[in-house]
Amino acid sequence: MPQREGLDHVPVMLDEVMRLLACRAGGCYVDGTLGGGGYARAILRASGPDGRLLGLDWDAAAIDRVGHELRNFTDRISLSRASFDQVAPLIQNLGWGQVDGIVLDLGLSSFQLDDPERGFSFTQAGPLDMRMDRSRPLTAADLVNGWSDAELRRIIRDYGEERYAHRIAKAIVNRRRDQAFTTTTDLAGLIAQVVPASRDSRRIHPATRTFQALRIAVNAELEVLDRFLTEALPLLQSGGRLCVVAFHSLEDRLVKQQFKHWAKTCRCPRELPECRCEGHPLVRLLTRKVKRPSATEIERNPRARSARLRAVEKL
Repeated sequence: MPQREGLDHVPVMLDEVMRLLACRAGGCYVDGTLGGGGYARAILRASGPDGRLLGLDWDAAAIDRVGHELRNFTDRISLSRASFDQVAPLIQNLGWGQVDGIVLDLGLSSFQLDDPERGFSFTQAGPLDMRMDRSRPLTAADLVNGWSDAELRRIIRDYGEERYAHRIAKAIVNRRRDQAFTTTTDLAGLIAQVVPASRDSRRIHPATRTFQALRIAVNAELEVLDRFLTEALPLLQSGGRLCVVAFHSLEDRLVKQQFKHWAKTCRCPRELPECRCEGHPLVRLLTRKVKRPSATEIERNPRARSARLRAVEKL
Protein backbone atom coordinates (compact mmCIF):
# COMPACT_ATOMS: atom_id res chain seq x y z
CA MET A 1 0.00 0.00 0.00
CA PRO A 2 1.21 3.52 -0.73
CA GLN A 3 2.24 6.58 1.21
CA ARG A 4 0.53 7.65 4.38
CA GLU A 5 -2.06 10.28 3.60
CA GLY A 6 -4.96 9.34 5.79
CA LEU A 7 -7.75 7.77 3.77
CA ASP A 8 -7.30 10.22 0.91
CA HIS A 9 -4.34 8.23 -0.34
CA VAL A 10 -4.71 6.01 -3.39
CA PRO A 11 -4.19 2.28 -2.70
CA VAL A 12 -2.18 0.13 -5.07
CA MET A 13 -3.90 -0.31 -8.45
CA LEU A 14 -7.12 1.27 -7.17
CA ASP A 15 -8.63 2.00 -10.59
CA GLU A 16 -7.96 -1.53 -11.82
CA VAL A 17 -9.33 -3.11 -8.64
CA MET A 18 -12.51 -1.03 -8.70
CA ARG A 19 -13.09 -1.73 -12.40
CA LEU A 20 -12.77 -5.48 -11.79
CA LEU A 21 -14.84 -5.40 -8.61
CA ALA A 22 -17.65 -3.61 -10.50
CA CYS A 23 -19.49 -2.38 -7.40
CA ARG A 24 -23.20 -1.66 -7.68
CA ALA A 25 -25.69 0.20 -5.55
CA GLY A 26 -27.14 -1.99 -2.83
CA GLY A 27 -24.42 -4.63 -3.08
CA CYS A 28 -22.67 -6.36 -0.20
CA TYR A 29 -18.88 -6.29 -0.22
CA VAL A 30 -15.94 -7.43 1.89
CA ASP A 31 -12.59 -5.69 2.28
CA GLY A 32 -10.64 -8.46 3.96
CA THR A 33 -7.52 -6.36 4.55
CA LEU A 34 -8.55 -2.84 5.59
CA GLY A 35 -5.03 -1.48 6.04
CA GLY A 36 -5.21 2.23 5.34
CA GLY A 37 -8.89 2.02 4.34
CA GLY A 38 -8.50 3.27 0.76
CA TYR A 39 -10.33 0.38 -0.90
CA ALA A 40 -13.05 0.50 1.75
CA ARG A 41 -13.83 4.14 1.05
CA ALA A 42 -13.82 3.58 -2.73
CA ILE A 43 -16.21 0.62 -2.38
CA LEU A 44 -18.60 2.57 -0.16
CA ARG A 45 -18.67 5.43 -2.65
CA ALA A 46 -19.11 3.17 -5.68
CA SER A 47 -21.89 1.13 -4.05
CA GLY A 48 -23.84 4.12 -2.74
CA PRO A 49 -26.30 5.07 -1.58
CA ASP A 50 -27.16 1.75 0.07
CA GLY A 51 -24.28 -0.66 -0.56
CA ARG A 52 -22.82 -2.31 2.51
CA LEU A 53 -19.29 -3.23 3.46
CA LEU A 54 -17.72 -5.66 5.93
CA GLY A 55 -14.16 -4.60 6.70
CA LEU A 56 -11.65 -6.91 8.35
CA ASP A 57 -8.12 -6.51 9.64
CA TRP A 58 -6.18 -8.48 12.22
CA ASP A 59 -4.46 -5.25 13.27
CA ALA A 60 -6.53 -3.55 15.99
CA ALA A 61 -4.92 -0.19 15.17
CA ALA A 62 -6.22 -0.41 11.59
CA ILE A 63 -9.77 -1.07 12.80
CA ASP A 64 -9.69 1.92 15.13
CA ARG A 65 -8.16 4.23 12.53
CA VAL A 66 -10.47 3.26 9.66
CA GLY A 67 -13.51 3.24 11.93
CA HIS A 68 -12.80 6.85 12.85
CA GLU A 69 -12.06 7.97 9.30
CA LEU A 70 -15.19 6.29 7.89
CA ARG A 71 -17.51 7.33 10.70
CA ASN A 72 -19.83 9.03 8.16
CA PHE A 73 -20.59 5.56 6.74
CA THR A 74 -21.47 3.88 10.05
CA ASP A 75 -24.91 2.83 8.80
CA ARG A 76 -23.33 0.97 5.87
CA ILE A 77 -20.11 -0.47 7.28
CA SER A 78 -19.30 -3.19 9.80
CA LEU A 79 -15.74 -3.60 11.06
CA SER A 80 -14.21 -6.60 12.76
CA ARG A 81 -10.72 -7.40 14.05
CA ALA A 82 -10.16 -10.72 12.34
CA SER A 83 -8.04 -12.25 9.61
CA PHE A 84 -9.75 -12.74 6.27
CA ASP A 85 -9.86 -16.54 6.61
CA GLN A 86 -12.42 -15.95 9.39
CA VAL A 87 -14.83 -14.07 7.15
CA ALA A 88 -17.49 -16.77 6.60
CA PRO A 89 -19.16 -16.66 10.06
CA LEU A 90 -18.95 -12.85 10.08
CA ILE A 91 -20.91 -12.67 6.81
CA GLN A 92 -23.40 -15.12 8.26
CA ASN A 93 -23.78 -13.06 11.44
CA LEU A 94 -24.72 -10.03 9.32
CA GLY A 95 -27.43 -12.07 7.62
CA TRP A 96 -26.08 -11.30 4.17
CA GLY A 97 -26.11 -14.78 2.69
CA GLN A 98 -23.65 -14.43 -0.19
CA VAL A 99 -21.75 -11.29 -1.17
CA ASP A 100 -21.20 -9.37 -4.41
CA GLY A 101 -17.47 -8.90 -4.07
CA ILE A 102 -14.37 -9.47 -1.96
CA VAL A 103 -11.04 -7.65 -2.21
CA LEU A 104 -7.77 -8.59 -0.53
CA ASP A 105 -4.57 -6.54 -0.51
CA LEU A 106 -1.96 -8.90 0.90
CA GLY A 107 0.72 -6.28 1.43
CA LEU A 108 1.63 -4.37 4.55
CA SER A 109 0.04 -0.97 5.04
CA SER A 110 2.21 2.13 5.16
CA PHE A 111 1.07 2.63 8.74
CA GLN A 112 2.67 -0.68 9.69
CA LEU A 113 5.83 -0.14 7.67
CA ASP A 114 6.36 3.41 8.90
CA ASP A 115 5.95 2.56 12.59
CA PRO A 116 9.33 1.34 13.94
CA GLU A 117 7.63 -0.24 16.94
CA ARG A 118 5.92 -2.79 14.70
CA GLY A 119 9.28 -4.20 13.60
CA PHE A 120 8.46 -4.67 9.92
CA SER A 121 11.06 -2.27 8.53
CA PHE A 122 14.80 -2.85 8.51
CA THR A 123 15.52 0.82 7.79
CA GLN A 124 14.41 2.05 11.24
CA ALA A 125 15.46 0.62 14.58
CA GLY A 126 12.62 -1.17 16.34
CA PRO A 127 11.84 -4.39 18.20
CA LEU A 128 11.86 -7.65 16.23
CA ASP A 129 8.09 -8.02 16.40
CA MET A 130 6.42 -8.32 12.94
CA ARG A 131 3.03 -9.45 14.30
CA MET A 132 0.07 -8.14 12.36
CA ASP A 133 -2.14 -9.24 15.25
CA ARG A 134 -0.28 -8.11 18.36
CA SER A 135 -2.26 -10.46 20.56
CA ARG A 136 -0.48 -13.43 18.97
CA PRO A 137 2.36 -14.81 21.12
CA LEU A 138 5.02 -15.55 18.47
CA THR A 139 7.35 -12.71 17.40
CA ALA A 140 10.22 -12.46 14.95
CA ALA A 141 12.60 -12.28 17.92
CA ASP A 142 11.34 -15.70 19.04
CA LEU A 143 12.20 -17.15 15.65
CA VAL A 144 15.58 -15.48 15.26
CA ASN A 145 16.74 -16.27 18.79
CA GLY A 146 15.10 -19.65 19.28
CA TRP A 147 14.67 -21.59 16.05
CA SER A 148 17.33 -24.01 14.90
CA ASP A 149 19.72 -23.43 12.02
CA ALA A 150 17.69 -25.87 9.88
CA GLU A 151 14.35 -24.20 10.69
CA LEU A 152 15.70 -20.72 9.95
CA ARG A 153 17.31 -21.91 6.73
CA ARG A 154 14.04 -23.49 5.60
CA ILE A 155 11.84 -20.45 6.12
CA ILE A 156 14.39 -18.00 4.70
CA ARG A 157 14.79 -20.23 1.64
CA ASP A 158 11.14 -21.18 1.15
CA TYR A 159 9.33 -18.02 2.27
CA GLY A 160 11.97 -15.47 1.30
CA GLU A 161 13.25 -17.28 -1.79
CA GLU A 162 16.68 -16.22 -0.60
CA ARG A 163 19.62 -17.94 -2.35
CA TYR A 164 21.90 -17.25 0.63
CA ALA A 165 19.53 -18.76 3.20
CA HIS A 166 22.13 -21.22 4.49
CA ARG A 167 24.72 -18.48 4.99
CA ILE A 168 22.24 -16.14 6.72
CA ALA A 169 20.86 -18.83 9.06
CA LYS A 170 24.35 -19.93 10.06
CA ALA A 171 25.42 -16.34 10.78
CA ILE A 172 22.31 -15.73 12.92
CA VAL A 173 22.91 -18.85 15.01
CA ASN A 174 26.60 -18.07 15.48
CA ARG A 175 25.96 -14.49 16.52
CA ARG A 176 23.13 -15.21 18.98
CA ARG A 177 25.38 -17.49 21.01
CA ASP A 178 27.08 -14.33 22.28
CA GLN A 179 24.20 -11.85 22.10
CA ALA A 180 20.51 -12.21 21.32
CA PHE A 181 18.97 -10.14 18.54
CA THR A 182 16.63 -7.43 19.83
CA THR A 183 16.28 -4.84 17.05
CA THR A 184 15.48 -4.83 13.36
CA THR A 185 18.57 -2.86 12.41
CA ASP A 186 20.80 -5.24 14.35
CA LEU A 187 19.52 -8.19 12.33
CA ALA A 188 19.55 -6.25 9.05
CA GLY A 189 23.12 -5.18 9.66
CA LEU A 190 24.27 -8.77 10.13
CA ILE A 191 22.52 -9.88 6.95
CA ALA A 192 24.10 -7.04 4.99
CA GLN A 193 27.52 -8.30 6.10
CA VAL A 194 26.74 -11.88 5.05
CA VAL A 195 25.00 -11.44 1.69
CA PRO A 196 27.40 -10.60 -1.18
CA ALA A 197 26.84 -7.32 -2.99
CA SER A 198 24.99 -7.61 -6.31
CA ARG A 199 23.44 -5.41 -8.95
CA ASP A 200 20.13 -5.65 -7.05
CA SER A 201 21.72 -4.31 -3.85
CA ARG A 202 21.19 -0.71 -4.93
CA ARG A 203 17.47 -1.34 -5.37
CA ILE A 204 16.74 -4.12 -2.88
CA HIS A 205 18.28 -4.20 0.60
CA PRO A 206 20.07 -7.51 1.34
CA ALA A 207 17.71 -8.11 4.29
CA THR A 208 14.50 -7.72 2.26
CA ARG A 209 13.90 -11.40 1.56
CA THR A 210 14.81 -12.54 5.07
CA PHE A 211 12.48 -10.01 6.67
CA GLN A 212 9.73 -11.13 4.28
CA ALA A 213 10.31 -14.75 5.31
CA LEU A 214 10.20 -13.96 9.02
CA ARG A 215 7.01 -11.92 8.62
CA ILE A 216 5.30 -14.73 6.69
CA ALA A 217 6.29 -17.28 9.33
CA VAL A 218 5.27 -15.10 12.30
CA ASN A 219 1.81 -14.46 10.85
CA ALA A 220 1.30 -17.84 9.14
CA GLU A 221 0.36 -15.81 6.06
CA LEU A 222 0.41 -18.61 3.49
CA GLU A 223 -1.70 -20.87 5.70
CA VAL A 224 -4.25 -18.08 6.20
CA LEU A 225 -4.44 -17.41 2.46
CA ASP A 226 -4.76 -21.11 1.65
CA ARG A 227 -7.62 -21.52 4.13
CA PHE A 228 -9.40 -18.49 2.68
CA LEU A 229 -9.08 -19.69 -0.91
CA THR A 230 -10.42 -23.11 0.06
CA GLU A 231 -13.59 -21.55 1.45
CA ALA A 232 -13.97 -18.37 -0.61
CA LEU A 233 -16.11 -19.41 -3.58
CA PRO A 234 -19.31 -20.32 -1.65
CA LEU A 235 -19.21 -16.84 -0.10
CA LEU A 236 -19.85 -15.22 -3.49
CA GLN A 237 -23.20 -15.11 -5.19
CA SER A 238 -23.43 -15.76 -8.93
CA GLY A 239 -21.74 -12.82 -10.63
CA GLY A 240 -19.81 -11.99 -7.47
CA ARG A 241 -16.17 -11.09 -7.88
CA LEU A 242 -12.96 -11.77 -5.99
CA CYS A 243 -9.93 -9.49 -6.46
CA VAL A 244 -6.57 -10.26 -4.86
CA VAL A 245 -3.47 -8.07 -4.87
CA ALA A 246 -0.38 -10.08 -3.93
CA PHE A 247 3.13 -8.79 -3.36
CA HIS A 248 5.34 -11.84 -3.64
CA SER A 249 5.42 -14.93 -5.81
CA LEU A 250 4.39 -17.41 -3.11
CA GLU A 251 1.06 -15.68 -2.47
CA ASP A 252 0.50 -15.00 -6.15
CA ARG A 253 1.16 -18.65 -6.99
CA LEU A 254 -1.49 -19.83 -4.52
CA VAL A 255 -4.02 -17.39 -5.96
CA LYS A 256 -3.17 -18.23 -9.58
CA GLN A 257 -3.42 -21.98 -9.01
CA GLN A 258 -6.76 -21.75 -7.19
CA PHE A 259 -8.27 -19.43 -9.79
CA LYS A 260 -7.15 -21.76 -12.61
CA HIS A 261 -8.59 -24.74 -10.74
CA TRP A 262 -11.97 -23.05 -10.38
CA ALA A 263 -11.93 -22.13 -14.09
CA LYS A 264 -11.46 -25.73 -15.27
CA THR A 265 -14.31 -27.57 -16.94
CA CYS A 266 -13.42 -30.67 -14.93
CA ARG A 267 -11.76 -30.59 -11.50
CA CYS A 268 -11.83 -34.33 -10.78
CA PRO A 269 -8.61 -36.13 -9.75
CA ARG A 270 -6.75 -37.53 -12.73
CA GLU A 271 -7.07 -41.10 -11.48
CA LEU A 272 -10.87 -41.08 -11.84
CA PRO A 273 -11.97 -42.83 -15.06
CA GLU A 274 -14.74 -40.29 -15.72
CA CYS A 275 -15.81 -36.81 -14.67
CA ARG A 276 -17.83 -36.74 -11.46
CA CYS A 277 -17.79 -33.00 -10.76
CA GLU A 278 -20.19 -30.38 -12.09
CA GLY A 279 -18.61 -30.56 -15.54
CA HIS A 280 -18.42 -26.80 -16.02
CA PRO A 281 -16.22 -23.95 -14.83
CA LEU A 282 -17.07 -22.36 -11.51
CA VAL A 283 -15.58 -18.96 -12.38
CA ARG A 284 -14.65 -16.73 -15.28
CA LEU A 285 -11.10 -15.46 -15.21
CA LEU A 286 -11.24 -11.67 -15.37
CA THR A 287 -7.43 -11.48 -15.55
CA ARG A 288 -6.08 -14.19 -17.83
CA LYS A 289 -2.67 -12.64 -17.34
CA VAL A 290 -1.58 -11.06 -14.09
CA LYS A 291 -1.97 -7.28 -13.95
CA ARG A 292 0.84 -5.10 -12.66
CA PRO A 293 1.02 -1.42 -11.71
CA SER A 294 1.96 1.11 -14.37
CA ALA A 295 5.36 2.77 -14.52
CA THR A 296 3.69 5.99 -13.43
CA GLU A 297 2.24 4.38 -10.31
CA ILE A 298 5.56 2.75 -9.42
CA GLU A 299 7.31 6.08 -9.79
CA ARG A 300 4.75 7.69 -7.49
CA ASN A 301 4.82 4.79 -5.04
CA PRO A 302 7.88 2.49 -5.21
CA ARG A 303 6.22 0.09 -2.77
CA ALA A 304 3.78 -0.84 -5.54
CA ARG A 305 6.48 -2.29 -7.79
CA SER A 306 5.90 -5.92 -6.80
CA ALA A 307 2.06 -5.80 -6.80
CA ARG A 308 0.23 -8.48 -8.81
CA LEU A 309 -3.51 -8.33 -9.34
CA ARG A 310 -5.78 -11.25 -10.25
CA ALA A 311 -9.59 -11.46 -10.29
CA VAL A 312 -12.39 -13.92 -11.02
CA GLU A 313 -16.17 -13.76 -11.40
CA LYS A 314 -18.30 -16.58 -10.02
CA LEU A 315 -20.54 -18.19 -12.63
